[in-house]
Amino acid sequence: QVTLVESGGGSVQAGGSLRLSCALSGSTYRAYSMGWFRQAPGKEREGLASIPILGSTRYADSVTGRFTVSKDSAKNTLYLQMNSLKPEDTAMYYCAATRGLLVSLRPVDYNYWGQGTQVTVSS
Repeated sequence: QVTLVESGGGSVQAGGSLRLSCALSGSTYRAYSMGWFRQAPGKEREGLASIPILGSTRYADSVTGRFTVSKDSAKNTLYLQMNSLKPEDTAMYYCAATRGLLVSLRPVDYNYWGQGTQVTVSS
């Protein structure tokens, strides 16, 4: 059973940075395509980055140039570096995974989800 645990959220002022972590246990992330998502109150869950097992990461337009995904193979952990944060980035942030090759920013395409970590950006 795959388990995802996010961490690293918090409160930051506009223009600041945060790095979120997503630790995968129960398997190796090399077998899973992964994604980063967020959901603000009253809004639909939004795909931010799609990380396929092969190929390049795909970013949503809203975060391109500000957010960057990286991986630590030894720790089986995925990261989301968030720079130049804006108040509209305030949301609960989730990582997700699905076995096999997938390139998608659609939440419905992912089978495993973490519990989320809250990011709050003040102006």
